[in-house]
Amino acid sequence: MAKNIIEISKEEYEEKILKQKGIVVLDFYSDECPPCEALAPKYEDMALKYGHLIKFYKIFRQQNRELATQLGVNSSPTVIFYQDGKEVGHRLTGGIKKSELKAEIQNLLPSEVFAEIEKNQEKKTRTTDVVIIGGGPAGMTAAIYAAQAKLKTILVDSSLPGGQVKSTHLVSNYPGTGNVVQGWELAHKMETQTKESGAEIIGAVDITEINIANGNGKHSVLVDGELEIQSDVMILAMGAKPRLINIPGEIEYAGKGISYCATCDGKYYDGKEVVVIGGGNSAVEESIFLTRFATKVTIIHQFDKLTANATAIEKALANPKINVIYSSEPRKFEIIESNKMKITLEDMKTHKSSTLISDGIFIFIGMVPNTSLLNGKIQKDKWGYLVTNEDMETNIPGVYAVGDIRVKKVRQAATAVGDGCIAAVMSEKYLESEK
Repeated sequence: MAKNIIEISKEEYEEKILKQKGIVVLDFYSDECPPCEALAPKYEDMALKYGHLIKFYKIFRQQNRELATQLGVNSSPTVIFYQDGKEVGHRLTGGIKKSELKAEIQNLLPSEVFAEIEKNQEKKTRTTDVVIIGGGPAGMTAAIYAAQAKLKTILVDSSLPGGQVKSTHLVSNYPGTGNVVQGWELAHKMETQTKESGAEIIGAVDITEINIANGNGKHSVLVDGELEIQSDVMILAMGAKPRLINIPGEIEYAGKGISYCATCDGKYYDGKEVVVIGGGNSAVEESIFLTRFATKVTIIHQFDKLTANATAIEKALANPKINVIYSSEPRKFEIIESNKMKITLEDMKTHKSSTLISDGIFIFIGMVPNTSLLNGKIQKDKWGYLVTNEDMETNIPGVYAVGDIRVKKVRQAATAVGDGCIAAVMSEKYLESEK
């Protein structure tokens, strides 16, 4: 722990926090807490930068539960800001980014003081054999294989490691788990194994720039605008994200009644009724798949006819379990009694509202590859996915793409792991050939 950070107990809270003049920051942390581990170096860096103006404290939540409960601290880490003994600003929890810490501190310090300190911060540079951008199953597998091959490996993730798996309620089709496993648990085991392999994980950061080198130069990724990681090999594993509807309740209930993967979650709706949002190939084909489990599948589509291929449409409309509501869009998702999902719909022709009750909601309105930070050097298909050969290598030597970000037919954790393995093995061979 940095010398600018002081550990306190609940007995010292009043004296050190409530009676303290000026600005105080308090971090409630726990042990065996990946988000706490991810926060620690950022918190220490903030203490080094601003410790002459701000008091930084830490408190072990598990040994100070009474105080945590009293303050309404329900998760670790939780960072609270105080000024002259009174709580100010916003509490930060979970996968806290350095930019979020900076934003709260900026609001508490005179603007000219904050600007001066930030202006004098020099960019740091680190070099590594392999840098992996993205910490889902593909990225972590690549990190495990690369590190075990004695390659210096750094994995950078804009979130906490786990990718879509960590927000998946239950996973039952991943080999080796023995049975159904919670998504967060599988992600945590992958992360632990990645670290134990010798790879370094830098998580919950802002990836501000990705530079793909020409010729024999090094590739680089800029983290939080201040740390440049240079590497001989870059593995792109940023994945793809479901296209969001962006209506109330969608984010809140993702993984808690709202799903984006029928293969992953369909089996948990055996004997129940579900709703599918969308009308293209994915929505219609996944609706047909869901009839293996659900007693009723209601497709909600914004147009007056489905837009999937004719064969899929014919098969879906012939299925007695499938019903289609045309010319309608969802406007709000809610959870009601017995964990049922309530959907508020708008008729696109009459603009009248109605409600629909179901056991679960599946959204299939497309995926978006996370390629916005990549320059135009890497070849993409018309949908924006990265094109690779069977070695996972892109058109740029030494740059690989794995998992959901690349052109492929099946996007599952199991296929992502295979991609990561291949990319790491081929990275080792590439580095040997370049010596």
